[in-house]
Amino acid sequence: MFYSLFDPSNLNGYNFLFRWLHVFFGITWIGLLYYFNFVQGAFMAETTEAVAKSQVTQKLLPRAMWWFRWGALWTFLTGFSMLSTRAHMEMSVAGVGVFNNSFWVNILTGAFFGTLMFLNVWLIIWPKQKIVIANAVNTAAGKPADPKLAVSAARALVASRTNTMFSIPMMFFMLAANHLGIKTNGTPNFCTYWVVAIILILGLEANAIWGKTGPITTIKGVTTAGFVLTAVFVILLTVLV
Repeated sequence: MFYSLFDPSNLNGYNFLFRWLHVFFGITWIGLLYYFNFVQGAFMAETTEAVAKSQVTQKLLPRAMWWFRWGALWTFLTGFSMLSTRAHMEMSVAGVGVFNNSFWVNILTGAFFGTLMFLNVWLIIWPKQKIVIANAVNTAAGKPADPKLAVSAARALVASRTNTMFSIPMMFFMLAANHLGIKTNGTPNFCTYWVVAIILILGLEANAIWGKTGPITTIKGVTTAGFVLTAVFVILLTVLV
C-alpha cells in the first residue's frame, strides 16, 4: 500500500501526499490567522501596559509571522500541486469539460478565496507588519516613531480581517467539493456564476487593498460577514448552477 505513494506512475499517490501536506500547512496558517484576529488583537487592544505591547510586537509577533507567512505559501503551493495533479488525471479522460462539475465548481470557488488570502499575506500583511515590528524595536531603543506606522498598521488590519472573512467560505467550499455535491439544474449557467463570483470577490479584495474595516472591525462583525458571504455564494450556486 505505502509503495504506491512513491510509485512515479501513480498520480493518486502524489495527490494524496499533496492533500496531506496541504491540510498540515493550512492548519498552521489559518490557526495563526485566527490567533492574530481573535486573541492577540484583543489582548493588544485591552492591555494598557506599553512595555507588554512592545514586547509582544518585538518578540512574539516576528516568530508568529514567520510561521504564518510560510504556512500560507506552502498551503498555496501544495494546494496548487494537488489540484494540478487531479486536473491532469481527469482531463486525460474527459477533457476540459470536467471542470463543469460539482467538485471543480466548489473547489475552485474555495481556491479563489484562498489564493487572494495567500497574496494578502505576502503583499500586504507581512510588508506592513515589518514596519510595525521595526517601529517597536526602534522606539524601544529610543529612536523616533515611524510616521508610516498608523497607516501601515491599519492596512495590515484590513487585509487580516478580510482574510478572516474569506476563510469561512474558503473552508466551506473546499470541504463541499468532496462532501457536499451540487445537483446541477437542466441548464447550469457556469459562465454567469463565475462572472458574478469573480466580481463579488474582487470587489471585497479591493477593499482589503484600499478600503477600511467597516463592519468587519470587530470579531463578531468579521465572523458574521464570513457566514453571510458563504450564504451568498451558496445561493448563487443554487440559482445559477
